[in-house]
Amino acid sequence: MRTKILSLGVLFLMGTMSLLAQSKTEKFKVYGNCSMCEKTIEKAAQSVEGVTAADWNKETKMMEVSFDKAKTNVHKVHMAIAKVGYDTEMHKANDEAYKKLPACCKYERAKSVENEHKSHKGHDHSNCTDSQKKSKSSSCCKK
Repeated sequence: MRTKILSLGVLFLMGTMSLLAQSKTEKFKVYGNCSMCEKTIEKAAQSVEGVTAADWNKETKMMEVSFDKAKTNVHKVHMAIAKVGYDTEMHKANDEAYKKLPACCKYERAKSVENEHKSHKGHDHSNCTDSQKKSKSSSCCKK
């Protein structure tokens, strides 16, 4: 009986460890201003299948997101946030989405990814494909 209980305990621990091994937490900058931004940004991140937690700090503009790397990746989280109007380190929101933001949520875009990634100056493009270089995405770059 003890052997069965011990075996079940070991199996449970191994299963838990394998689930934790697939979990990943990333931090990145998301531009925004207020509590309304915070709710929208976090909701957009949490809408991505596989995201288990999302927390945006309006003072530091930093997003911390945890996700199951077997179901999604950080690129998809960036895209979901940009889709609702907020620029991230990796993706710039399109102008139409940005213009739909409430006045209190409109942030200074000149200091965001709009200018940061136009030329990719100072980035190592040795791992980038030609299509990634043309798209001006920083996902392949090493700063």
